[in-house]
Amino acid sequence: MISAPFDRLIAIMNELRQKCPWDQKQTNESLRQLTIEETYELVDAITEGSPPALKEELGDLLLHIVFYAKIASEKSQFDINDVINGICEKLIARHPHIYGDVKVANEEDVKRNWEKLKMKEGKRSVLGGVPSSLPALVKAMRLQEKSKQVGFEWENAGQVWEKVEEELTEFKVEIEAMESVSEAQDATALKRKVEEEFGDLLFSLINYARFLNIDPENALERTNKKFIHRFQLMEQEAQGKGKKLADMTLTEMDEIWNQIKHLSQK
Repeated sequence: MISAPFDRLIAIMNELRQKCPWDQKQTNESLRQLTIEETYELVDAITEGSPPALKEELGDLLLHIVFYAKIASEKSQFDINDVINGICEKLIARHPHIYGDVKVANEEDVKRNWEKLKMKEGKRSVLGGVPSSLPALVKAMRLQEKSKQVGFEWENAGQVWEKVEEELTEFKVEIEAMESVSEAQDATALKRKVEEEFGDLLFSLINYARFLNIDPENALERTNKKFIHRFQLMEQEAQGKGKKLADMTLTEMDEIWNQIKHLSQK
């Protein structure tokens, strides 16, 4: 039963707010950054595919939810029961195909109905539910997913790839234009244009990833982790030869890198 462990957590939270100096001092504002960190740690656990880490990080995030609700209850704003009942009511209202008489054929119908219901609830834009503080890569994917629900979508992956190639060509044109500017000329506007075209290229690549059912954020993070692993192995290899990377030529480092890459692909 879930009620006993949850009640235990609530009891511990209440006791910590009464007796622990650190917990007593916390506010919504002081917890904010910690919550962001816990969320990213949860994302790491998901990316790593580690059930024990996932379990631990879910617990940490649950603690934060309970903490915020406790602070609100002390101000007579709401309590954890209000939070739970609120999400229950929202889920029921957003799933009329389960709790009402609406018929859906597939997952896409569910998503479209969800967005329509949100608009009826007072949302002024289909894109209004995308948090402004989301990391840009994640935000781009969410914007594309949202706009898709009203039919603003490519028909197939081939069309999206053509857009990627178009954006890449435009990006190259702007780079060539910037490189042709003399040092005496002001290149600020051209740099801004290159940045704009680079953003367009990234946006189109994220769109293409979505059509391939690839999570671009997860894919990039896996590449980050792979780079860290290989780079640190390269540092160890150099150290084993009595050298530092800073004292090696790029050719020497490339040779070690390629050896590590070759071994990792076996």
